[in-house]
Amino acid sequence: MKNIYSKLLVALQFGTAGVMLLLAHYRFDLLATAVFGLGVAVGIWALSHNRLGNFNIEPELRENCELVTSGVYRWIRHPMYASVTLMMLGVVLMDPRAVQWLLWAFLVTVLLLKAQREESLWLSHDPCYLEYRRKTKYFIPYIL
Repeated sequence: MKNIYSKLLVALQFGTAGVMLLLAHYRFDLLATAVFGLGVAVGIWALSHNRLGNFNIEPELRENCELVTSGVYRWIRHPMYASVTLMMLGVVLMDPRAVQWLLWAFLVTVLLLKAQREESLWLSHDPCYLEYRRKTKYFIPYIL
């Protein structure tokens, strides 16, 4: 049942982002582009500190996974979710209709649920995770 929950969260994440992209009225906006670019940069930074095979789009731990605490992981525990949040916020800023804001809020909720699922698994997998969690934030350094 837990694996079904994880798959559902992934489907909701990608489905929501896909709908947002399909509905978007594309126009150039400097702020939207900067926010989207920041999201891309955070994602690349996170991936550059992860070894191949350690990363999973499902909120499940891979066999032989290792806790990453370098790079952007030094400040936030879920930089890939922060990356998606920022990129899709860029889409919303480019097309700030109510439907886009609602979809973005739903996407953020899904990403928070994914983060909570991962956190519960890490707490039972690695005793160092509790200390790591105490020192870091979910998505936004020093804030959330």
